[in-house]
Amino acid sequence: MTLRHIILFALGAILLAACNMTLAADVTPPPGYVPPTPVPTLGPLFPHQAPDVENGKAIYAAKCAACHGESGLGDGEQSKDLPVSVIPIGLPEFSRDATPAQWYAVVTQGNLERFMPPFNSLSDQERWDVVSYALTLHVTNEQIELGKTLVEQNCADCAETFANLETMSALSEDDLVKIIREGNDNLPAFGSGFSEEEAYAAAAFIRALTFAPPPPPAVESATQTPVAAEAGTATENASQPEGTQEAGAGVIKGQIENRSGETLPSDIKVTLHGFDHGADPGAGPTEFLNEQGAVNADGSYIFETTLVENQIYIVEITVNGIAYKSAMAVVPAAATELTIEPIVIHPVTDDIGVLKVEELQIYFDLASEEAQIFSVYFIRNDSDQTLTIEMRDGQTIPFISFPEGAAGLGYETTDSSAGFVSTESGFALPPNEEAYGLIAFASIPKSEKIKIVQPAMLPIGAVSLYLPEGVSAEGDTLTDGGIQDLQGANFHVYTAAPVEKGGALEFTLSGKPAAVTESPDITQNQTVLIGVGGLGIALIAAGVWMYLRDRKKLDEEDEDDEDTFEDAESNLDAIIALDDLHRAGKIGDEAYKKRREELMGALKRN
Repeated sequence: MTLRHIILFALGAILLAACNMTLAADVTPPPGYVPPTPVPTLGPLFPHQAPDVENGKAIYAAKCAACHGESGLGDGEQSKDLPVSVIPIGLPEFSRDATPAQWYAVVTQGNLERFMPPFNSLSDQERWDVVSYALTLHVTNEQIELGKTLVEQNCADCAETFANLETMSALSEDDLVKIIREGNDNLPAFGSGFSEEEAYAAAAFIRALTFAPPPPPAVESATQTPVAAEAGTATENASQPEGTQEAGAGVIKGQIENRSGETLPSDIKVTLHGFDHGADPGAGPTEFLNEQGAVNADGSYIFETTLVENQIYIVEITVNGIAYKSAMAVVPAAATELTIEPIVIHPVTDDIGVLKVEELQIYFDLASEEAQIFSVYFIRNDSDQTLTIEMRDGQTIPFISFPEGAAGLGYETTDSSAGFVSTESGFALPPNEEAYGLIAFASIPKSEKIKIVQPAMLPIGAVSLYLPEGVSAEGDTLTDGGIQDLQGANFHVYTAAPVEKGGALEFTLSGKPAAVTESPDITQNQTVLIGVGGLGIALIAAGVWMYLRDRKKLDEEDEDDEDTFEDAESNLDAIIALDDLHRAGKIGDEAYKKRREELMGALKRN
């Protein structure tokens, strides 16, 4: 398959993601196979109320920006860790032909080919909010003002004509431009003479008419001065971000719960981070506040500041080299007090024996030249101690192993995982009622019969295997669950007996995937791995084969590329090919950065 085929398919199945993959582990399934719970089904493909793009901003910052980047250019910090390039949804080339209903469907059910999970944690309205915000990433305030002028001068009935949310959810920006220029049964053409810039500006304004009304006009706010509770004196001033509405003075408070059995340092500080989006709908969240305050003897802290609706606050504290961070708190309307969830400090241990694997799900893709293995671990820390892990080589996690003979490709946390905590030399897993979710990616040479030996570094409570239809497994502890239909794709499902710590799960794979064809269209190949277990899990773990696809062919295509390209599509092809080669170690950092800057510059000019 050529890189162009991949790009065209991605354009057809527009991506909106948070980069972390979503796995929600709630309860341990009973012994034996439990029929999988499907991912969220699609309700009406239009919102019941006008989308709130301000709320969408906050959701995007929390769920999407880590991979997609603040402006949607696919350059988030976690994007470099993915085995596929992140689609730059903030570019008009990728958003103008997308309808809100299409992106809502992706957020709800996931995008299988690009590691896009379904976002179970978001309500139906929240999905519409974040989709609506994502569709504004390529729009500027100047475009909205231009569109407003053009529409008000040429289309007195536009506000009424385009008020129906169901109709608007099925229309892309390109569709709106066509109506503006050519008209339809309900509206005569009013922009047949518009330039392309004018037509898209008018379409952007018409789309904005369907959003919930913005807050009252912004006013210049007072200087914010967080104050440490004990000191009672002002710290450094922080200016209120432009474009926000002052809601009045208030307090932000919280608690450090020390269960470590040791006295916290007397000079320990808590850091308050404040984030806002300002007035530009295309901008990502901006940190406007970064202030330290003292922690009282009872573990409490308080900051006095100006609270503004929809601002986001997080507090952070470092104890014994472990950086603890609170959950995100969003300021409600007219709030005068905001309480941050408590941060709990536990005793520390380096004994991995405090952990156990509640469930292991293993998925196989046998359509590429090598067998791809996706092992999903649901890990519990039910102890009263925080486990610290040192990443001595920067790659090895001591409580997770790859199958014998497999090449490890890396790890990814899951979106609904309990929060891992960063340390000076690795990470930590505090006690948590929720499961920690980790996905381990690996590849293994393919043969007529593939022997899998999966060591157990921790006790494993339940095991499920998901094989492509046509492939079977043999093993002493396996139970055949038969063919299961998961989201329209058939998988041969097996369960296995629990595995003791130090033991191993052993089985042999044979057969060929029944659904694999020679078609170059990846939608015709069952290389997609969907794991939906009895925990309500939806694992979207497909596309790694693209990362390991034929490098020789890619090299030959790269050598044929010209230094400049005539269109945006060719530039995007070259950028993604370049990213793949760099990840494979075939291009040095300096050459990669220089060439990517050239290609991005050409893309912007196109």
